[in-house]
Amino acid sequence: MGALTSNRNKRAAEFQPSPPSGSGYNLLYVAKKLKPSPSSSSCKAPTPTKTSRSSVSRLSLYPQQNSDFPGDGMDKDLFSKYTLAKESAIGSCRHVVFEEEMDVVEVIDVDNQGTVKDDKAASGSSSIEEVEMVEDEKEDIHRSGEAQEIAAKYRELDQKAPSTSSEVVSELTNGKMLELLSLNRESKVFDVDRGLPVHKKLHQESAEKRDPRLRRLSFSIELYETKRALLMQSHPAKKKEDVTEAPFMPLTEDEEEMVDNALSNSYRRKILVTHEKSNITITGEVLQCLRPRAWLNDEVINVYLELLKERENREPKKFLKCHFFNTFFYKKLASGRTGYDYKSVRRWTTQKKLGYGLLECDKIFVPIHKEIHWCLAVINKKEGKFQYLDSLRGADKKVLRVLAKYVTDEVKDKTGKDIDVTSWDQEFVTDLPNQENGFDCGMFMIKYADFYSRDIGLCFNQEHMPYFRLRTAKEILRLKAD
Repeated sequence: MGALTSNRNKRAAEFQPSPPSGSGYNLLYVAKKLKPSPSSSSCKAPTPTKTSRSSVSRLSLYPQQNSDFPGDGMDKDLFSKYTLAKESAIGSCRHVVFEEEMDVVEVIDVDNQGTVKDDKAASGSSSIEEVEMVEDEKEDIHRSGEAQEIAAKYRELDQKAPSTSSEVVSELTNGKMLELLSLNRESKVFDVDRGLPVHKKLHQESAEKRDPRLRRLSFSIELYETKRALLMQSHPAKKKEDVTEAPFMPLTEDEEEMVDNALSNSYRRKILVTHEKSNITITGEVLQCLRPRAWLNDEVINVYLELLKERENREPKKFLKCHFFNTFFYKKLASGRTGYDYKSVRRWTTQKKLGYGLLECDKIFVPIHKEIHWCLAVINKKEGKFQYLDSLRGADKKVLRVLAKYVTDEVKDKTGKDIDVTSWDQEFVTDLPNQENGFDCGMFMIKYADFYSRDIGLCFNQEHMPYFRLRTAKEILRLKAD
């Protein structure tokens, strides 16, 4: 059996054998990634290493001779025999070339002294390793069943794989190769959720199909999903009303005409509406405060707050449970003979008068009048805080202290229990719309109460005030807050 040798030096062109005819998988040559070569298309094999065990190495020990060998007849006869022996030895050798770069594999068949016909093999360089096997070793490989199996697999891969790198990219783009790697067009090689390999996932799916209980469960799930879909079709979901649109609904032409007439001079002496529960009468003269640049009066503010409470009673699920004190409450509470005077307002909040307990409310609104300016205080039981809202960003700590004492006295009087409100926050709200003139403070105050009772943010500004004046007039004329 012959020996294997390797060498990285270039061999003379005459030692480069030509590929055999046939498939090219009889002798397998595995090389790494090709290096492009600026040289010609033929691949030059490196010179074999000269070792004592290699037939080629022994042959390479003989000097190169010219065809015109000088000497006598005996010398020429010896040279002729030497030439025939050398050619015979070379013919019995096969070359397997390894090109090293990156781990890309290529098979090159070499035979005798021909050139390599593979275009990729033509780009070889000085970093080529050559392994030579003698004929008897070649026969051992052919007899090996494993080699034959590898050759068959290579042929199969060559038939399936694209011939060029551009085709590989194209097929990847078109999803063809991805389909080959998947169990179906939607699944992937690995289960993304559980990280299962394909063969395990396939085994699991097959086991699930064989389990009758899983099949019955799958059928039940499909049945319930079908019933649910039919039920959803018969009862379509209602559109959720946009709460931010309701406070800004425009007036109709009839409503605008009604408001214009009520605010005209011809209606000044007429009684427009009377709110029976609060016993407040609204005349044309009183309603004039809703004209542009006018200050709001007590009658308009108190009637509007009464309408907000009635709105809540009509639609309790849509609005917070609130109580709205009138404009006289705080002045009576805080301005008694000795200052704070709970007794003067003690009977304002009896169960018989209100129809509910004051502390059952989420929020309690208290209008604050400061000579020529309106503010709003809120006893926010829902969030456990006292709030003060001033459209001019003012802050009055006395108001919140008075209201904290009022809550303590109210609970003690109505329930006989003590309540500790020292842990409640006292908040002077700064993230709120501000007035930009000297006459809209009343409108800002009642709109703070309107939006807070809706449990929405204060999403309005100075530009909305002309609209709010007309809207408030319309709601008062109809005795119904929207």
